[in-house]
Amino acid sequence: MKVVTHSGTFHADDVFAFAILREALGTFDFARTRETALIETADLVFDVGGIYDVARGRYDHHMRDLPRRPDGTPYSSVGLIWRDFGRNALPKLIPGIDEDLLDAVWQDIDQGFILAIDQADNGVASVNQGHLSLLIEAFNPTWASEQAYDDAFLEAADFARGILVRACQQAHAEAEAQSSVLAAAGKASDPRIIVLNHKLPWEKAVFEGGLRDLLFIIYPNEDSTSWYCRTVPPEPSSFGQRLSLPEAWRGLQEKEFSQVAGIADGVFCHPSGFICGARSQGSAIRLAEKAIAAGH
Repeated sequence: MKVVTHSGTFHADDVFAFAILREALGTFDFARTRETALIETADLVFDVGGIYDVARGRYDHHMRDLPRRPDGTPYSSVGLIWRDFGRNALPKLIPGIDEDLLDAVWQDIDQGFILAIDQADNGVASVNQGHLSLLIEAFNPTWASEQAYDDAFLEAADFARGILVRACQQAHAEAEAQSSVLAAAGKASDPRIIVLNHKLPWEKAVFEGGLRDLLFIIYPNEDSTSWYCRTVPPEPSSFGQRLSLPEAWRGLQEKEFSQVAGIADGVFCHPSGFICGARSQGSAIRLAEKAIAAGH
């Protein structure tokens, strides 16, 4: 297979598009050129050529009638390549990824990572200093450099792959966490309390998974020496609580907290009433049950 993009100065969209294609397609012949004859004979062309035609393997976006996302946002070359080749690239970027999580990870990367490059490349969003797109463009040779543009492009692509791998790992961990939370919810004897075996991000699962009855999350700290009883906020990223911990517990610690809360191994209750802790899972669950009884 022969793959072509444009020569000369490069941007984040063509660099990341190439990095994705290397994972999705494996080995292929690659050329950076603007020569029409070479472009016409290629099997896949992106970010050059003036044609968008998926059936012909043409993925340019620099025409008046350019391809757009369903919401109207213009695609850049990386958005188009990720749309059609991203799912095939993911098993290489995240070895061993569960097939059931592919779509969730693909979507997360598309909306939280690729979209920002599409917007920057098309001038839809402002690009401030430190933006990923500018970091990639910094790999272009300066006027005083003797480095060839093609060599600089490959160097930028290796850098881009590292970023993409880390972004995919983060998205994968988030998808696994969401799956774990929903599985725990399905096993819960009381829909108002979920017990997790690990400390992990749970808020997205609560709100996207429709866990409307959930009031408390129970989970261990990093070294499992204590367990937290955490209130659930009424909406994402809110500091409020669907049900606050009892006023009488707030600000207390250790023995005093244990006596007031009625458990043997209490650790603390935060003054704002959003989290408390105990040294055992069973006590943390009892704290949630006591809080529910006191609040209803």
